[in-house]
Amino acid sequence: MSTITTSEELFSFCQGLSGAEFVTVDTEFMRENTFWPILCLVQVAGPDDAAAIDVMAPNIDLAPLFDILKDESILKVFHAARQDLEIFYHLMGTLPKPLFDSQVAAMVCGFGDQVGYESLMAKLTKARIDKSSRFTDWSRRPLSEKQINYALSDVTHLRDAYRKLKSTLEKNGRAEWLGAEMDILTSHSTYDFDPELAFKRIKTRGAKPRALAILRELAAWREREAQRRDIPRGRILRDDAMVEIANHAPTTPEALGRTRGLSERMAKGNQGKDIIAAIKLGQSVPDTELPKPQKRKEIPPGTGPVTDLLKVLLKLKCEEQGVAQKLVANVADIEKIAAFGEDADVAALNGWRLELFGRDAMRIRGGELGLAIKGDRLVLLENPNGQ
Repeated sequence: MSTITTSEELFSFCQGLSGAEFVTVDTEFMRENTFWPILCLVQVAGPDDAAAIDVMAPNIDLAPLFDILKDESILKVFHAARQDLEIFYHLMGTLPKPLFDSQVAAMVCGFGDQVGYESLMAKLTKARIDKSSRFTDWSRRPLSEKQINYALSDVTHLRDAYRKLKSTLEKNGRAEWLGAEMDILTSHSTYDFDPELAFKRIKTRGAKPRALAILRELAAWREREAQRRDIPRGRILRDDAMVEIANHAPTTPEALGRTRGLSERMAKGNQGKDIIAAIKLGQSVPDTELPKPQKRKEIPPGTGPVTDLLKVLLKLKCEEQGVAQKLVANVADIEKIAAFGEDADVAALNGWRLELFGRDAMRIRGGELGLAIKGDRLVLLENPNGQ
């Protein structure tokens, strides 16, 4: 185990990884005061060696690391990879492939919903993780030997966990299930975000189309401004302030300054000018091009008992198959299936989830399948109506 602080050391380490079947990868980063995560440390382990790469070391060239991450002959193993992948996508312009996420693999193998790293390592490798360094400020230098060892343990234990999860997936024939989830994680569309769609993240109740058009322009401006200045969105303008501005559409600094939570100085400054310009852009959108309020299908009354029955089916199927329930369907998905049947736009009615749960859920909903208690066990009944 070692800490890498120079380009020469990194080049030599990555040369040693060339041809490896897999590498385990983790990152340490800070994001409290920035839009983009500040990458501080990258931990990488091959089958026989491991290193903590100090990406904040002066003049270090990360190209050899990026080459390993891009090498499609080497499997990249992460745990709960989403934020790590976002970081690498921003830095490299592409995503590490192929990918194995041990958290998702554990859910496929029945270790529970979104199992944490420490818990999974304890179950798979009997390792006890020292948590005392988990709240380290990873941007501060120098890092202590204890901090480095803590960071490296994330990838060294992951090697053994990966081997055991891989073996389990091969035995239960669920590698394809994991592959489908990895396809989503490694799709560029998962991380590409159009500022023009930023307004859809903001909660609005009963907003009219014109207000939505203004909100769309405001949210797009804030997204670009936050990225340009590399600060959190809320430091530019809070969501509730944007909704209020969109609804009232002030077009003068004085009127804008009356917005709750917006200072008079900001209203009369350059940001105020940008906000008013965004408002006017939203006001100029032709009526035919206004965004339409998202109409959520209301769950009709009386579907509660059906939802409860499908929850029982989900629990039964997942316990039988050893799969985390949350990976198959959440409460909202089950409510939609109960209310809308095949018209429900949910993942549980597609792919491996359909085979595991969705098809039987539809059969129960249609009266072709039932649930009964035999002895101390819950069982499925074919043709419960005897038709």
